[in-house]
Amino acid sequence: MLKKGHSSLRACVKDLEKHGKLLRIKSEVDPDLEMAEIHRRIFDAGGPAILFEKVKGSPFQAVSNLYGTPEQTDFIFRHSIEKVKRIIELKVDPTRAFKKPLRYLGAPFTALNSLPKKRRLISPVMHGLTTIDQLPQVKSWPDDGGAFITLPQVFTLPPGSSKVMDSNIGMYRIQLSGNDYIPNEEVGLHYQLHRGIGNHHTQYLNSDEPFRASIFVGGPPAHTFSSIMPLPEDLSEVIFAGLLANRRFGYTKRNGYYISADADFVITGIIDKQLQKPEGPFGDHLGYYSLTHDFPVMKVDKVYHRKDAIWHFTVVGRPPAEDTSFGYLIHKLVEELGPQEFPGVEEIHAVDAAGVHPLLLAIGSERYMPFREREVVPEEILTQANRIIGSGQTSLAKFLFIAAKDPEIPNLNTHDISNFFNHVLERVDWRRDLHFQTKTTIDTLDYSGSGWNAGSKVIVAAAGPKRRNLKATLPEDFILHEGFSKPRFVQPGILCIQGPEFDKKNAPHDMHTLSRQLVRHDLEEVPLILLVDDSSFVSANLNNFLWATFTRANPADDIHGISPFTRDKHWGCLGSLIIDARTKPHHAPPLIPDEGVVQKVDKLFSKGGPLYDFSKKTFCSWTRSLGRRVV
Repeated sequence: MLKKGHSSLRACVKDLEKHGKLLRIKSEVDPDLEMAEIHRRIFDAGGPAILFEKVKGSPFQAVSNLYGTPEQTDFIFRHSIEKVKRIIELKVDPTRAFKKPLRYLGAPFTALNSLPKKRRLISPVMHGLTTIDQLPQVKSWPDDGGAFITLPQVFTLPPGSSKVMDSNIGMYRIQLSGNDYIPNEEVGLHYQLHRGIGNHHTQYLNSDEPFRASIFVGGPPAHTFSSIMPLPEDLSEVIFAGLLANRRFGYTKRNGYYISADADFVITGIIDKQLQKPEGPFGDHLGYYSLTHDFPVMKVDKVYHRKDAIWHFTVVGRPPAEDTSFGYLIHKLVEELGPQEFPGVEEIHAVDAAGVHPLLLAIGSERYMPFREREVVPEEILTQANRIIGSGQTSLAKFLFIAAKDPEIPNLNTHDISNFFNHVLERVDWRRDLHFQTKTTIDTLDYSGSGWNAGSKVIVAAAGPKRRNLKATLPEDFILHEGFSKPRFVQPGILCIQGPEFDKKNAPHDMHTLSRQLVRHDLEEVPLILLVDDSSFVSANLNNFLWATFTRANPADDIHGISPFTRDKHWGCLGSLIIDARTKPHHAPPLIPDEGVVQKVDKLFSKGGPLYDFSKKTFCSWTRSLGRRVV
């Protein structure tokens, strides 16, 4: 058992290898699409971390899939997870220290030892200097605008501050090449103004100070994770990095820039307060490209690296992907904070298979005036739902399904997604239980809305006793007319129907025609119907349903129903709800691998290829141990 966390990325790689959790690829691999294709295959099979020893065009090694499975993520942070959880528990309820003094005995000491530490000597990361074009130029998808840093830690301070505790360290993707960036002199930063760095940018607009920034890559795994952890405003990322690493965050200062002493690479430079250049496209975590938009530019000053530097990267794409484990670890650490942040809410689940932000599932509490004899209807859970979609990262959700906790169903939970949908659909009343927010903001990376960062939201609230039994069969006389075909059930109560190719001018006619066909049948036990491009694909498994439905639908535009009505500005329907989940012309294109690269990587895993032994022997043992099947 490690007594302290990993002191560097190299130490973590050695630890993983010692315990049989690392694959070395000794042959040269091209960072242009090929490394990403290898990564995706190994991730999909539940494989280990991957060390690329020879990266074409770069003198540096690279590692990916460090967090490839929840089990491996737990292993990496095995030295500190429980200690960090105890500190978070005390933050939620300080009286626990008196109730269970032995459990929390070392918590204050742990917190004290997490304070950042300034180093006076030259740090390991300052061993050498390099240039942007010498870094591994990892490109993941064919239409990406260039090479990107996918796991950066971007350090900034507000103007006038020299206190490291005032810093923001965030993960905002960095474009290294392509578009109009001047090679080796400029990089692009993709961040929105509501992020921590965006707040600093706003402050620098009213300051004469240059907007200095430092981009850290690699270092102890805790540092990378800390840059994406949603922390309270009073908890610095450098503190959390120290807590999770079980060792103080070391830093130094050079030429006005802050340097992470233990990083593998540090890029320093000045963010132009006014200049913006086209950034993207980029294959993103929703499973589509985020398109080209203007974002800030950083003028590069220096690029430092360690003597034994490893370039840390991941491959982003349709979930689940490696960053799924980030969500897993976040939930594991902060599950105790949920009731404090959202009073009355038992659980919240941002559904990874739906791209995280498009779909939230929640369980709330109905406690309003319990002495009344009345029908149980959504009341308090509506208040809780509004709190959820009005707070922080959860405000990016488009669809929120919230159910009232039922003491007669103690096992209901949001992570059993299929059963949760059953529970909601058995109880929902489409006449009253839909609540829309229109003309609002959604995730910048979600192109299903009415414009960039613009769309709508809907709350689906379900409470009370079961109203219906769900079926996965259609009436014997069920008929679909021209243009609509191939009805397939995702699960009982959820039917998808293949429709004509979406055309904005014809869309109202399509929905009117479909509704007229469906109203003739008794579909009370099929409360949710999806209009899709390919019903066989959507119904093939739960993940396909979640991804296609909730990434391709904008609630205000794409929710329809059988026998709809509007009363007192409330929209509902008497029959089944219909979601138009077809691909629309304004959507971003989906991520499709390059066929030539796929065939090239096939050869690497084939007989005679450098990865043949891995694919036939070691690979199979990993998949058997994880209970997975490789097709």
